Amino acid sequence: MTKQTRSTRRRYLQATGGALGAAGLTALAGCSGGGGSTESLSVAYMPIYPDMQHFVMEKEGYYDALDADVEATEFSDGPSIVQAYATGDYDVALFGVVPAMIVIDKTGFAKVTAANIQNAMQILARDEFAAMYDEQGKDAFAAWEAEKGEKFTFGTFPPGSVPDILLRYWLEQELGLDPGSDVNIESLGGAGPVRQALAAGKIDGTSIMEPVPTIANEKGMGYSSIAWAGDFMPGQPAAVTMMHDDLRNDRPELAKSFLEQHKKATAFTENNPDAAAKHASDVIGSDALPVDLARKAMDSPASDFISNPHQIESGTETFAAYANRLGKTSTELSVDQIFDYSLYDSVSE
Repeated sequence: MTKQTRSTRRRYLQATGGALGAAGLTALAGCSGGGGSTESLSVAYMPIYPDMQHFVMEKEGYYDALDADVEATEFSDGPSIVQAYATGDYDVALFGVVPAMIVIDKTGFAKVTAANIQNAMQILARDEFAAMYDEQGKDAFAAWEAEKGEKFTFGTFPPGSVPDILLRYWLEQELGLDPGSDVNIESLGGAGPVRQALAAGKIDGTSIMEPVPTIANEKGMGYSSIAWAGDFMPGQPAAVTMMHDDLRNDRPELAKSFLEQHKKATAFTENNPDAAAKHASDVIGSDALPVDLARKAMDSPASDFISNPHQIESGTETFAAYANRLGKTSTELSVDQIFDYSLYDSVSE
């Protein structure tokens, strides 16, 4: 697990107040747009494209508009956030909708208050197979097995993850195939291992979010998109913003302020794709995501950034059913158990 903590300028002002003296602190606080605060707000996030709002909020200084000392911690994967969040250590988490369901199911003290993105997943396949799929549709999988002597192999995130569930849904509901017998589905871990497997040609296909499809295309890895979630599951959920009950119920004004900045970050991303791409590259790392590729990924239909949680309700119901069926939750969670729309609605009136 990678874990890295960043603090906002407000924390810097508080930490340096004693050294600067009252006059210096007052001057700096005036520049920051607000005074000190005894409140704190802990945010967990992942360095993935669907957490774009966090990148913008951090780099554009939107966190400084909150009347709180914001501390953001980076985690390498959803299960690590689940483990940390379940102990009650974090107020806000930006991560996948399925890990969010797992926290809700196990603890009962959190709910989703915003969406980060919708229609985020693409199904990639080797160019050779993509041509077969264009001609034969679902029969291409049997033809591939007959020709190659082995089943088509998808490599993606762990079972029950957003990419995994989306892939299984597409195979079952759209193609009428059995994910357990008609293809192989291998768990590779996160986006990094999947990207490495694509670069090495070790898998036949994957279910993945941006910027990996763009990177695969631009680097000529030999894979093409054969399906996009927006075509067969409009409003497909991916990353969401989840809040602890203590924040939602005991500090609703701070929770609403966070969502106001989240909405502002979504609007910024839509209106300033060049700057948003630069922020994503800076936070994820320019080696892993160069600015030019980050910008090209912004033009993908899978880069559909939103804040309104109502837009992913239908898709979330589908994911809740699959999450329960795959044993990720003890019960099939309802919309009311997953979402708290009140905070978002209150800042959108």
